[in-house]
Amino acid sequence: MPSKTLTDGTRPGAAQEPSAASAESTRKWWILAVVALAQLMVVLDATIVNIALPSAQADLGFSDGSRQWIVTAYALAFASLLLLGGRIADLFGRKTAFLIGVVGFAAVSALGGAATNFEMLVTARALQGAFGALLAPAALSLLNTTFTDARERAKAFSVYGAIAGAGGAVGLLLGGVLTDALDWRWTLYVNVAIAVVAFAGGWVLLTNHRDAENSKLDVPGTLLVASGLFALVYGFSNAETHDWGSPLTWGFLIAGGLLLAAFSWWQTRAAHPLLPLRILFDRNRAASFLAVLISGAGMFGVFLFLTYYLQLNLGFSPTKTGVAFLPMVGALMVAAQVGTTVLVPRLGPKAVIPLGFAVAGVGMAWLTGIGVGSHYLSAVLPQLIVTGLGLGLVMPPAMQLATGGVAAEDAGVASATVNAMQQVGGSIGTALLNTLAASAATDYLAGKDPTNKLVQAQATIESYTTAFWWSAGFFAAGAVIAFVLFRRGVPEQDADAAPVVHM
Repeated sequence: MPSKTLTDGTRPGAAQEPSAASAESTRKWWILAVVALAQLMVVLDATIVNIALPSAQADLGFSDGSRQWIVTAYALAFASLLLLGGRIADLFGRKTAFLIGVVGFAAVSALGGAATNFEMLVTARALQGAFGALLAPAALSLLNTTFTDARERAKAFSVYGAIAGAGGAVGLLLGGVLTDALDWRWTLYVNVAIAVVAFAGGWVLLTNHRDAENSKLDVPGTLLVASGLFALVYGFSNAETHDWGSPLTWGFLIAGGLLLAAFSWWQTRAAHPLLPLRILFDRNRAASFLAVLISGAGMFGVFLFLTYYLQLNLGFSPTKTGVAFLPMVGALMVAAQVGTTVLVPRLGPKAVIPLGFAVAGVGMAWLTGIGVGSHYLSAVLPQLIVTGLGLGLVMPPAMQLATGGVAAEDAGVASATVNAMQQVGGSIGTALLNTLAASAATDYLAGKDPTNKLVQAQATIESYTTAFWWSAGFFAAGAVIAFVLFRRGVPEQDADAAPVVHM
């Protein structure tokens, strides 16, 4: 039988020379930089195109009704193919999946940047989502299997989780800068430059482990979960353009639920399940998946409606809007570092993650105080910082716990599940908050003069604050759910993380 080796290539119990150990440690942090860069590229594209949409619409001449598909096409492909992408990484090697994902993402980004019509742009966005579904779980599982020391792993996930949480805001900033300074097409072309660096680093630094090479792809499970997630995200997306009573909304939501239920049943029967249910049976891991889902839903109350408020009510430019989110990004990154490296290892997730949800909820509730004549420094900035601190205590620790302690052959699919939860949560949040905000504006205008500009402005404020209250409600529910579900004490994987062993 071949001897066992650790992920760094040494045999168990073998001592490394100090210089070799130092070189290996340096290599790990360079891998983190490469993985984080690739993840940033994927997360950016969930929001970077949003600010550029008006310019793209004017250039290509598509209708307002078609505009949402530039965003939805990416979300549909990304969410529905994530579990397949994660399993491909486990079966065929994470380095292979990572590099193919990076190259493919760059190529279709260039295609979108060169789009000459609406159909070409939508196709490119859907393909971006497909390659992102391969790239994102490969990146996260590489992080999970590279950092096996508890302290190093906590630091690595604080960086990764901060990027996952703040990437949407960074996308708004970069999208605004590129659109103002160059052209909307550069919101897509920029991925090519990022991909060149990520590919070069991945080619040099990564090794190709195939931890599930003796397994086979679960084709029925793949079809069930892909179609189920597609129907679920599509149904929630339709709620933005149709009412909740439309068959295109509730019909797809019911179909998605039934398909996902069938997928769960099949996973108990399949010889090589796409998502081994043992991944979900750990209480802390299941709670972490729910925490990522809820935080994804609530975050859109910040990004989406606050972007509208800053640009339409306060008159901010796209670039200034992006800059306005930077304090939140900074607060999130600080809280991510403190939460994963100090608080969770000492207090455990049952104390830290509910606290993070509660703080984020306070920030969102405080943000409902905005008005027509409010100022950014007093009515927006402090609230953004508080919300960022709260989210920094939720997302990085939840991502770390969701992927920690899984068998090496399941690392890719566990990572894909985290990404799927964040994407589905974002889709649910966008649909619900848009519908509730629109209803609030309509209710406010009832019995008033809709041609009066002051009345119109106040109606939009009513829609924003309604969305913020509901986001605060999401976070409050998250605090309760996290407190109930997470186990007491410090997780074993954080206190004494065992190294991943490859045969």
